[in-house]
Amino acid sequence: MADDLENTLHLDLDWGRVTIKLRPDLAPKHVERVKELAREGFYDGLKFHRVIDGFMAQTGCPDGTGMGGSDKPDLRAEFSKAPFDRGVVGAARSQNLHSANSQFFIMFDEGHFLNGQYTVWGEVTDGMEHVDRIAKGEPPRKPDTIKKFSVAADAK
Repeated sequence: MADDLENTLHLDLDWGRVTIKLRPDLAPKHVERVKELAREGFYDGLKFHRVIDGFMAQTGCPDGTGMGGSDKPDLRAEFSKAPFDRGVVGAARSQNLHSANSQFFIMFDEGHFLNGQYTVWGEVTDGMEHVDRIAKGEPPRKPDTIKKFSVAADAK
């Protein structure tokens, strides 16, 4: 699985790279969507608009407010038994269970109260120290942005 570049994402921040292993075994539609959007450059330059210390860092909203998404249809939830531990990547959504679109969050710490209520689609395998440096706040006063978000298989 370590060599599965088609199911590996690189999240580049100003100070380093975060490697995310995708979990198509848990959430095939979400994985397909995030790769599609990454390949379109959708995430490049987007802000981390909601970052709660000890909980998670959220991004993927094109207008930076947490209310927006891509122009693609919302996804049906793909819940699993995978726990929300440190480094897990989940799909953000509204109160509607089937409203995930482009927004996602990375867990700073365990958040088992989310288990079975949000879709897990990935996990950080390297660079978690870079996630820990993302500016905190709801929204952060000076939000950090995604420099580049790409599928490892596309690296040239």
